[in-house]
Amino acid sequence: MNGFKTVEIKDLQFNPFTLIDKEWMLITAGNEQKCNTMTASWGGLGELWKHYVSFIFVRPQRYTLEFIEKEGYYSLCFFDESYRKALSFCGSHSGRDYDKCKETGLTPVFDEAAPYFAEAKIVLICRKLHKQPIDPAGFIDPSIDATCYPEKDYHEMFVGSIEKVLVKE
Repeated sequence: MNGFKTVEIKDLQFNPFTLIDKEWMLITAGNEQKCNTMTASWGGLGELWKHYVSFIFVRPQRYTLEFIEKEGYYSLCFFDESYRKALSFCGSHSGRDYDKCKETGLTPVFDEAAPYFAEAKIVLICRKLHKQPIDPAGFIDPSIDATCYPEKDYHEMFVGSIEKVLVKE
C-alpha cells in the first residue's frame, strides 16, 4: 500500500503537541478528480463520543474548506523536517492559484477514503462526525478574539473519527 502499513492508533508513540504545533500537518480532502490540501498547526487529537478523534480548524477563506465540506472524509498527514519547505508553500499559497503537488513535488495517493501523500510519515484517515463554526460569543477570554481573529474570519471546526492510521514502512 504505497510503502505504508496500517497500525492501531493505540500503538502510536508521539507527542501530539509537537506533531501538530511544531511539525505541522497537511489537511487534505477531495477525490482523484480534484483535491486540495492546506498546512495547519492548530488542531488536536483525543477521545470523544466513543471515538478516537481529530479536531481541525479551517478558516472560511481557505480553498480546502470547500473540499472538506463536500467530502465525508479528510486526511491528516505528518512529515519529517525535510518537507518543511513544501508544508510552508501549502500553507501560504492557495490551491485556487497553484497546483500544490506540482509546486512541492508531493505525491497524492488515492487508495483510501481521503487523499493523502506518499511522502508522509504518519497519515490519519478521518471520517467527519461534526462541524461547527467558532462563535466569538463563546470566548471566555476576550483576548482570543482580538489576537486570533482581527479579521473576524472565524474557523469552522470539524471533529473526525480516526478510521485508519497509516505509518511509513
